[in-house]
Amino acid sequence: MMDGELGAFLRSRREALRPEQVGLPAGPRRRTPGLRRAEVATLAQVSVEYLTRLEQGRDNRPSPEILAALARALRLAEADRRHLQQLASVDHRRQLCTGRRPAVSRTVRPEVRGLLDAVRDRPVYLLNRIGDVLAWNDPFDRLARPLGLLDGDRPNLLWFVFTDERARAHFADWAELADEQVAELHRLRQGDPATDAFADRLGRTVGSVFTSRWGRRPVAAQASGVRWLRHPEVGPLRLAYETLELADDQQRLVVHLPTDADSAAALDRLLGRRPGGLRSIAS
Repeated sequence: MMDGELGAFLRSRREALRPEQVGLPAGPRRRTPGLRRAEVATLAQVSVEYLTRLEQGRDNRPSPEILAALARALRLAEADRRHLQQLASVDHRRQLCTGRRPAVSRTVRPEVRGLLDAVRDRPVYLLNRIGDVLAWNDPFDRLARPLGLLDGDRPNLLWFVFTDERARAHFADWAELADEQVAELHRLRQGDPATDAFADRLGRTVGSVFTSRWGRRPVAAQASGVRWLRHPEVGPLRLAYETLELADDQQRLVVHLPTDADSAAALDRLLGRRPGGLRSIAS
């Protein structure tokens, strides 16, 4: 199981909440980040002793009413509320038992490969839950290979983002990208020892730039958005991305679309297409 994860998650959200967000004075003598346990206990109308037991992992069966009260007191966003409910549910605790979780898959079904090959005018790639780039189409190869993302035999998006200096140079919104990748890794973690081992190895390699994000236990990953890219061959690109989950495989397809005419023209040049053809531009 993810021993103590419920308590660690509650503690991370308590430490991230500023006093003024709940109408309390900041005060000059605060020695710890965020709210004190006594303040959260008062807001949630539970005892400090009980909140302490929860945070220390000595109690992992709070009632739905207490969960709701803690979620309100901690001002949890919807993604955080769902994650808290998962951590506290009996069914989820059974799911989190190690040994029952399927191994991280690197197998790509033929149907998925066929889908990648069928998309010939937009970059598409496939990830597993720890960010291994398992398969991609030719447009993504032309987009990503000059960045360095596909170097090596087993490219990994998170490893590239955090360990390769080229990532900071190419992604104008690197910090946002890093936050989102950590949130996605944590969201898909669910007691998987391979994910924890990967996170530990990445943390030991790059230090606080990853561990500070991982320690905040983010789960609000964005399935869609816009990415700014400084491409070494065609210049600035503004690409929308859409993430499609393949539930049976615990894998994700990511599709990129240009968001404006300049980006569409740059992508045409990159893919060797003649400008002026029919194309879709994300609005």
